[in-house]
Amino acid sequence: MKIFFKPLFRKFVKKQTRAFQLAIEDEIEKIADNPEAGISKKGDLAEFQIYKFTFNKQVILIAYRISETCMFFYSAGHHENFYRDLKRYLREVE
Repeated sequence: MKIFFKPLFRKFVKKQTRAFQLAIEDEIEKIADNPEAGISKKGDLAEFQIYKFTFNKQVILIAYRISETCMFFYSAGHHENFYRDLKRYLREVE
């Protein structure tokens, strides 16, 4: 399965410390091995899966979408304003 990263995701990861970047990389590998690891959302974000993990006692969310042959990572971040920012990004792009 091919993996693609949207600009919002890349921008978040690029700003983080190297240790945090490596933690995100490990979590992406876990998601790639088991695409159904995340929780399916409802409503506006129905086509998204949200995967949660902790880093330094903070919950980090990763939003991704699965198609037949590809996996798209849209966003990552802390829970605060995560869904609002994801919806805003989707309105701007689409």
